[in-house]
Amino acid sequence: MEANEKTDKIVEARMKLKRRFEDKMAQTPSVMDEKPRGSGSINRHGMPEVPVGQTVTAKWPVLDLGYQPNIPLDKWQLNIDGEVNNPLRLKWDDLLALPQIEDTSDFHCVTTWSRLNVPWVGVRLMDVAALADPKGTATHIMCYGYDGYSTNVALEEALKPDVLLVHTADGQPLTREHGGPLRMITPQLYAWKGSKWIKRIEFLSRNRLGFWEERGYSNTAYPWRNDRYS
Repeated sequence: MEANEKTDKIVEARMKLKRRFEDKMAQTPSVMDEKPRGSGSINRHGMPEVPVGQTVTAKWPVLDLGYQPNIPLDKWQLNIDGEVNNPLRLKWDDLLALPQIEDTSDFHCVTTWSRLNVPWVGVRLMDVAALADPKGTATHIMCYGYDGYSTNVALEEALKPDVLLVHTADGQPLTREHGGPLRMITPQLYAWKGSKWIKRIEFLSRNRLGFWEERGYSNTAYPWRNDRYS
């Protein structure tokens, strides 16, 4: 009963949050762009499968800032704070106690490669956000990694149902080189918007630039508009 009540609470909070942002989510370019640029069959969001300027690869190249932190699961934690009514600190067991989502989506890197149909397992960012209960002033999040990385995402993008905090890829625990034990994925944006080795999600009342955004990368990062740099 306790588990069911917890799930019901998460679902109720998620639906409340969805209602707050669903109109904005429906207007984002990766959903409603009338002239998306790309090729291939149409994906589940109505966009060409391969965005403009991308090349499909079966490999998963490794990109980082030159440091791959090693975080033991008993030391790992994720903090959710900022413009929220209920700040959270999740340990690994807390994360696994949340509803686990299996989804298959595409991964588009700004360096022009795309990996299609990647099977993931993890937790919806929307579920974590729902528990934290963002204030009405919240407009963006800033994600921070254990490697010192940061990246900003507008809430109408971050709260989409395919934005996940993943611990499993291709049927295996997410490897350290790809951001394990936990990373964020943003299938409708370029992949740099999903922090590897994620340790903190800060809700913001205004947009603020992250690591690559401060160095000339796009704030919005829409693959089907070739929106790589500012």
